[in-house]
Amino acid sequence: MYFIYNILVYIAGFFLKIVALFNKKLGLFVHGRKTVFDILSNQIKKEDTVIWFHTASLGEYEQGLPVLEALKKKYPTHKFVLTFFSPSGYEVKKDSGVADVITYLPLDTKANAKRFLKLIHPELVVFVKYEFWPNYLAELKKQQIHTISISTIFRPSQAFFKFYGGWMRKSLHAFNHIFVQDEASQKLLESIHYTNTTISGDTRFDRVLEILQRDNSLAFIEDFKGDKTCVVIGSSWQEDEALFVPFINDSTKDCKYIIAPHTIKSQEIEKLKSSITKNTVLFSELDQHQDLSQFAVFIVDTIGILTKVYSYADIAYVGGGMGNTGLHNTLEPAVFRIPVVIGKNYVGFKEAEDLVALGGVLSVKSQTEFNTTMNRLLEDANFKTSVGVMNHNYVHSHGNASEIIMEYLSKR
Repeated sequence: MYFIYNILVYIAGFFLKIVALFNKKLGLFVHGRKTVFDILSNQIKKEDTVIWFHTASLGEYEQGLPVLEALKKKYPTHKFVLTFFSPSGYEVKKDSGVADVITYLPLDTKANAKRFLKLIHPELVVFVKYEFWPNYLAELKKQQIHTISISTIFRPSQAFFKFYGGWMRKSLHAFNHIFVQDEASQKLLESIHYTNTTISGDTRFDRVLEILQRDNSLAFIEDFKGDKTCVVIGSSWQEDEALFVPFINDSTKDCKYIIAPHTIKSQEIEKLKSSITKNTVLFSELDQHQDLSQFAVFIVDTIGILTKVYSYADIAYVGGGMGNTGLHNTLEPAVFRIPVVIGKNYVGFKEAEDLVALGGVLSVKSQTEFNTTMNRLLEDANFKTSVGVMNHNYVHSHGNASEIIMEYLSKR
């Protein structure tokens, strides 16, 4: 299977170059990797002491950021290399300055793994959540480089736990330690005789708790909201729009709506705006309007401010759950002590599963359920408050994963 995997990686690399000619996102994926080795050669010296931090995309980056920041404080003279697998992470953070070097991770071939590690020669490597690249892990183990995985969660459906997964199980032993989110993950690892684990929880809780400590003020949102009840719809897709657009159009409630779609392409934004019958303004139109209070709907056609926008919400809807694209981060609004509504597909997202069971996150399956849930939240203040408190208590009770990880690293 390992042999087949390596052949498939090379085949995938070949076809990605062809498809990249016609697909902008894949174009970024392919072309961004062409300069990785040159960048590393220019920015990493042989005498540098390096810590390598790898994450798949933007969500996992946010998840691992508390540990990255803690490591930077602990090792101020080290150089930090941050790698992304996906363009949606790299393109957003490439100029952030959060690490000394920020690049894509080259495809997982034996040659790339050897060349990459030779250039950065890390003394510590941190992988976040689901990142398991057999060739990189094999080379890390061969060179005896201290490697950990954080905020990791395992499912019985993964190859590690199947009869054919021996080659993947072998990769796990490249990790000196795996910090898992829950007991179920730890027991799965024990079932395949991997015992270097700690149940630390999810570092995303630390990340969202940090949000409360920063300045979340946005003057234009304050002007828009005024003293009205505000519903924030975050990271929405077309399947989510099919629920909330009719509700907004038909609702007689005197409240404000802020929509932050996942896709902010101009044609998609215009399509969304034209589907809404209430007075609507775009973020990109702010310089054209002095009185934002006249609008009922505000569409955020930019990135990077959603977490701050959530601080103005009285109720939040988090997108991704009505379709199959994947539910977005429910913790970001939950930390602000507000109720959160999601779609029907949330299995596999642990915090959403937990909060649905507790009653802090409300899952809806249809237009009728969405309307009923939203109207109750808008009309029943006691219910809205009690649901929000459940979210607040849950988030605050899980906020020490980074401390557990850093305590381990201080003893290595």
